[in-house]
Amino acid sequence: MNLKEKTINILGSKNDFIRKVFFIVLGSFFCSLAINVFFVPNGLLTTGVGGLSIILNKLTGFPIGLGVLIINIPLIFLGLFKLDKTFMAYTGISIILYSNIIDMTAFLTDYLVMDDLFLAAIFGAIFNGLGMGLMFKNGVCQGGFDIPATILKREYNMNIGTGLMIFNTVIISLSSIIFGSKASMYTLISMYIGYQLLDKIQTGFSLKKNLIIVSENAVELADRIMKDMGRGVTFFKGEGAYTNTEKKIIYCTITSTEIVKLKEIVEEVDPKAFFTINEAVEVLGSGFKSIRED
Repeated sequence: MNLKEKTINILGSKNDFIRKVFFIVLGSFFCSLAINVFFVPNGLLTTGVGGLSIILNKLTGFPIGLGVLIINIPLIFLGLFKLDKTFMAYTGISIILYSNIIDMTAFLTDYLVMDDLFLAAIFGAIFNGLGMGLMFKNGVCQGGFDIPATILKREYNMNIGTGLMIFNTVIISLSSIIFGSKASMYTLISMYIGYQLLDKIQTGFSLKKNLIIVSENAVELADRIMKDMGRGVTFFKGEGAYTNTEKKIIYCTITSTEIVKLKEIVEEVDPKAFFTINEAVEVLGSGFKSIRED
């Protein structure tokens, strides 16, 4: 395999490379805005390595972007052992671009200042969560604590936002010592909002619902769901505990916007049907998101 083939094998096609680098730049720009416009001027921290770099900058004046680059080095080695080459190749590109964009936009601190601590925490979280989410959605990340969080996602199916919140407990603790308890509490609020947005971008804003329906007209009801809604249906065998009669139990997954239509169908076919609706955190497969997109 020659160099060109190896490069394509790791980085993918030209279109993949352009798309991922585009979202790396866009996501890094949003996160840099969060740091330089909202967090740093108000004594707040961003997440992960960026937060540690802000602390280093506060104590020594060391450039935040350069700090991000240096602190990431041991985490890159961790990722090389646990994650695939493609992910880590784009992570390396992301770290270099992100650290440079942070320092390139540092001048904005003097021109665009949000002097309201609460609004700075909220809007900083939105920009930061949006930036991280766009990158993760497209199979890339900023490096830093994103690397161990991705390992937890792939090995234990832990939400990335949850994993990052665990790692960032130390950041919040340091924040309270250096910036004071008030700033640390706003940092905590900002981190929570940012990670909620990150997880929403990752799993999608359209909530999915799992349905279990017990009906005397299960076959007719299933036919209507498949025909009118275009959703797949699975039958489970069940038995009534009181009547000891066998029943077909309907199981299917729909989006939250389809619930009204489903209720109309159930009302028409079997008004006495019993059904429950439960939220699904993530749905992969036919009719929903491809497993390859996860």
